[in-house]
Amino acid sequence: MSGSFSPRAVLGLVLFGAATFIALLYFIGQGDTGPGGASGSGHARSQGLDGYAGLAAMLQKQGYDVTLSRSPGKLTGESLLVLTPTQWSDPDDIAEIIERRRYSGSTLLILPKWNSVTVPASLTNTKQGWVQLLGAGRPRWTDELTDPQQMTVRLARLPGGTDWQGMDLAGQLPDRNQVLGLEEGAWTSLVRDSRGRDLVAYADDHGCYPVLDAAARAPAPDAECDGDKWSLVVAFEPDLFNNYGLADRNRALLAAEVIEAAREGQDIPVVFDLTLNGFGANKNLLTLAFQPPFFAATLCLLLALLVVGWRAFGRFGAPVAEDRAIAFGKTRLAANAAGFIRRSGRLHLLGAPFADLVARRLAASFGLRSADPGAIDAALARRAPDGPSFSELADRLRAARGPSQTLRAAHALKSLERTNTR
Repeated sequence: MSGSFSPRAVLGLVLFGAATFIALLYFIGQGDTGPGGASGSGHARSQGLDGYAGLAAMLQKQGYDVTLSRSPGKLTGESLLVLTPTQWSDPDDIAEIIERRRYSGSTLLILPKWNSVTVPASLTNTKQGWVQLLGAGRPRWTDELTDPQQMTVRLARLPGGTDWQGMDLAGQLPDRNQVLGLEEGAWTSLVRDSRGRDLVAYADDHGCYPVLDAAARAPAPDAECDGDKWSLVVAFEPDLFNNYGLADRNRALLAAEVIEAAREGQDIPVVFDLTLNGFGANKNLLTLAFQPPFFAATLCLLLALLVVGWRAFGRFGAPVAEDRAIAFGKTRLAANAAGFIRRSGRLHLLGAPFADLVARRLAASFGLRSADPGAIDAALARRAPDGPSFSELADRLRAARGPSQTLRAAHALKSLERTNTR
């Protein structure tokens, strides 16, 4: 090989480029294309104070079928969907998810409140996933929601004593100085704070929710309520459900009671959404290529490419001209096809199709409407009364098994066609 680079250097460059390209395909398939996009806390995978990993684990231990969903396609099934959006989520996305589910499953929307940063793992006495709370703020996107999701929420400081009460439970909040509650909106209260604001409520949208109505001590719904509609429950104060709040027994009991009431007495799974936190993932060809059972085929393809590349790298000079494996011409092509059929031992399978082909040709030559053997025999009898019948020769060809019998019967049928066609 001539040039500025040695064969070893060229090989190294080729291998490095191939490895880089494969890694690019892998990370594109996994969705790891760069930093940003996913929220580090405030979701069901987060172990921090504002996360909901504790709620998911508690429900699993209680026997619930709990799933953490990264797929938008799982948000419309019959289940209790728990939405944990961020402060910067798109209100249109939230409203669309809720509206799509009104007749397929119930929804629990937990509003965000805390601003947090991840605590570096290098600090002493810290664990992976811990966060530091920097302060609270109300989600601004709630102002853009419309009926029946319209709500006005504010932060407020609560006086001393009991901070919340509802569903036959009461207790205090982790931080009574920054409590998020409902100020205005058409909602039926489940839990209220000491100022009379709703901390947990469900939408008053003319649906039939007997379990929620009983938990809220609300009057029975009228006869015109929509029995096919599923409920929308909103937790305006997230500290009743997050890891920070579940440190208290009463708050953990309340979270379990709200989950059970939101299921409306139905045995449906609980699905925690992760797409609103930036963890959504759609299946694509690149993703499937690096997952079983297709990963084995991908490895075989990569090995084949490696072999081809190695042979191309080690090949020098012009290729030696080779003769064609199959010569040109119709005769040679037919002979090769016949030889293949003979070697495969399937010659006897050609009898019936050849007989049908001859029947169609004879019918066309005699002007018959169909290739009926009886009609062909009648036409042959009128033309050559002493000649053999088509049905006899065709049956002999279909019954032939050995190569010699098949060829003799086919030759006889071909002779009959050649004699009686124009």
